Amino acid sequence: MHRIVVLGAGYAGAFSAGYLARQLHSDDFEITVVNAEPDFIERLRLHQLAAGQELRHRPLAEMFAGTGIRLRVARVTDIDVERRTVTVADGAGLDRIDYDTLLYALGSTAADHGVPGVAEHAFHVAARPSALRLRERLNTLGENGNVLVVGGNLTAIEAVTEIAESHPGLRVALVTSGEVGGWLGVKARRHLLRAFDRLGIALHEHAAVERVRESAVITADGTVLPSDATVWAAGFAVHPIAAASGLEVIADGRIRVDRQMRSVSHPDVYVAGDSAFVLGDNGKPLPMSCASAGFTGSQATAAIIGDRTGRSIAEAGLPYVGNHISLGRKDGLFQLVDGDAQAKSWALRGRAAARVKSAILGTAAWGVGHPTFGKLDHRYRSASRQSAPEGVTA
Repeated sequence: MHRIVVLGAGYAGAFSAGYLARQLHSDDFEITVVNAEPDFIERLRLHQLAAGQELRHRPLAEMFAGTGIRLRVARVTDIDVERRTVTVADGAGLDRIDYDTLLYALGSTAADHGVPGVAEHAFHVAARPSALRLRERLNTLGENGNVLVVGGNLTAIEAVTEIAESHPGLRVALVTSGEVGGWLGVKARRHLLRAFDRLGIALHEHAAVERVRESAVITADGTVLPSDATVWAAGFAVHPIAAASGLEVIADGRIRVDRQMRSVSHPDVYVAGDSAFVLGDNGKPLPMSCASAGFTGSQATAAIIGDRTGRSIAEAGLPYVGNHISLGRKDGLFQLVDGDAQAKSWALRGRAAARVKSAILGTAAWGVGHPTFGKLDHRYRSASRQSAPEGVTA
């Protein structure tokens, strides 16, 4: 029995596990998924959760029911790539899981960039527990208080507009070291700034944050920005467990992989999602995003199936087509990019863009939540079993 262990059940991990379970023969392969929480979390909707909205409950045990997948709700504490073991921790203590093939999909979290006070005083929306803590904090402020979002990219824009729309009584602001949405085309950025004005969001651009305090943020020029709830959305960082395991990583901790999503140092380890460092079809590194999770997950599962069953490996595309951004529940942007990842002049804006994003997220969640698509094919056998002499069990 070939043991496949999938670490992480976010967009990349949950979908990949379900696809492997559907394609691989259960007599030859055993699939275990390790995830710190018992539920599938729609990370791209966590800003909505933080703002006070309810998200659909998606238990992993129900999602994987009937697939043969073994679910282990535990936190990964160590990976030994030489012995092919994963150490996990749960309420019962530490345990070790052996693997033959590992799919690493632990994703990312908020990057503090070494700024003092972030860990102690700031909230983020990169994980459900932190989003819930922010939600509780916003509720305690009622309709009186200052909320400051730090960052100028997708997560920051979505968080600040969602909070401002859901809590119109709060004074909401955004501070960024550069220009908010600076990568957008002219028309899209103009629409973004109009949305900020409509929602009453104060904007502080070209202001690098030097320190976060309990009730304020200090910028590099000494400006004090009052904040009763600081939301840190200034980029992502991957878990240091990958580098500690001995896998080859780049400077930011992402695992270096080949075009088939295999670790370049340990080819029995495959990577999908934010933890993978791979060049896209345009020759540039794929960004950490939900879209990248889908493409890298598709390639990783194709490679695992091909390597373990002796089949040819289909090469999935690794495109970067653009960004879809929600600006509250009824407004949004969908910015397309060209082959050099530069914004095109045209962008979908307004309510239509909001509907497109909602449809994309709904489709992604449905795909993760229905891993069998109504049936289990179990059509691919292990290459070792196929090559075994007649009458001999491999």
